[in-house]
Amino acid sequence: MSTAADPIINALRNGHEELAALVRDLKEDDLRHPSGASEWQVSQVLSHLGSGAEIGLAGLTAAREGRPAPDGDFNRSVWQRWDAMSPQEHAAGFLESNQRLVEAYEALDADTRATLRINLGFLPEPVDVATAARFRLSEFALHQWDAEVAFNPFAAVTPEAVPLLIEQIGGMLSWTSRPQELAGREATLLVRLRDPERTFGLRLGEQVELTDAPEQPDGELSLPAETWLRLVVGRLGARYTPDGVQVTGPVSLDDLRRVFVGF
Repeated sequence: MSTAADPIINALRNGHEELAALVRDLKEDDLRHPSGASEWQVSQVLSHLGSGAEIGLAGLTAAREGRPAPDGDFNRSVWQRWDAMSPQEHAAGFLESNQRLVEAYEALDADTRATLRINLGFLPEPVDVATAARFRLSEFALHQWDAEVAFNPFAAVTPEAVPLLIEQIGGMLSWTSRPQELAGREATLLVRLRDPERTFGLRLGEQVELTDAPEQPDGELSLPAETWLRLVVGRLGARYTPDGVQVTGPVSLDDLRRVFVGF
């Protein structure tokens, strides 16, 4: 029996193997190289992913054992310990802690994947395994790109993760956008994605939100789905923008880059 969590857990495994293959070959100078995340070195990206995996595993284990989820004090103690590590320790710690989290998800049987509820600590109610794993995949896939683009300016978010993540973008926009950057200008764009194909509306105003495809848009944005994902999380600088991105109407791609600051 398959569950909604299965493809997400598979994507977490494949992403881990891809990033681990890179990390195992990194030297200290490589780990200190600027990453795609603003103001973070590669080792700091790995620290963030490693500490997040440790916290995620603690929450998953607590849910399986019927115990309360770890609290903020636990999270802070994990971050403090990782902050004190050297770049080499960040790399080694990431390899170990992320492997353990992925293995823990993989060990869940079909019934548990369908019925378990996990308290993530920042949502009002516990969520199912698919939702918890998707939150982790969103964090992992984008920070995987941050690490990989440090050594390959043509890096892209893992294709397997893209269709799993673009469906949740609407819920991220309040965190990743600054509509005030448009200085009061408003527009509704028709957005056309490729690989996979999607069509919808993007309303820019006092808030930024997704809508049904507008019949009379003010302009159009056409781009690959992977590029759209990176745009809305602030990872589409000019040097990382592939060919084939087209914007028409009252706002430019630079305007959209300023609106979507990411996290």
